[in-house]
Amino acid sequence: MASNDSRPVIGLTSYLEPAKFLVWETEAVLLHRFYVDCVVAAGGIPVLLPPVSDAYDQLVSTVDGLVLTGGADVEPARYGQEQHPATYTRPDRDAFEFGLFEAARKAGKPVLGVCRGLQVMSVALGGTLTQHLPEAKETTEHQPAPATFGRGTVALAEGSRAAAILGAETKTLCYHHQAIDRLGAGLEPVGWAADGTIEAAEIPGEFTLGVQWHPEQDTDDVRLFRALVEASKERR
Repeated sequence: MASNDSRPVIGLTSYLEPAKFLVWETEAVLLHRFYVDCVVAAGGIPVLLPPVSDAYDQLVSTVDGLVLTGGADVEPARYGQEQHPATYTRPDRDAFEFGLFEAARKAGKPVLGVCRGLQVMSVALGGTLTQHLPEAKETTEHQPAPATFGRGTVALAEGSRAAAILGAETKTLCYHHQAIDRLGAGLEPVGWAADGTIEAAEIPGEFTLGVQWHPEQDTDDVRLFRALVEASKERR
């Protein structure tokens, strides 16, 4: 069972990547600290979930809510496409996060998807992706340069959970060269960039919400994380 502490435990998916720190150069479990800071600021207890297990139901039972974090592209074979030269994948993360997402929904646990997380949610439900926006949209505004976030404004649908949390529109920091093409079954588009790119989607009636931008980059605005924490507390 998840913790009986008044603060909900929030699971955060993480990376397995080569890293160098102190005297070590090795494969490491990694995640940008901003994610854990946002969960703490929102009143939750963050726990990293590395992609090394297939005990999805058991893992989900130990947390009250789940964040599918940003990262590499989803393997295109999962949505029936050949890999674009600009696409880079981490199949171990795909298998892990697809399994976690299914288990979390089965258990009724709230899920927030961030950037890649939205794409994982959609592909897991049968959706497809545009693999390289600079070709499809002829713009690099969603990912201006390596390690440089694009700035934009996302319009949110009236009556949506996303709008209830953030208002009719929200300023965003984004970093993605892929985006939703066809949404997976049950997901509804509720947020759009100025060029029409889907920037938020959710499943009505449950806390399954994904955003294409990176809300964790603004640790002064943790509204999405607070909404997840509150939903996780209520669900528990």
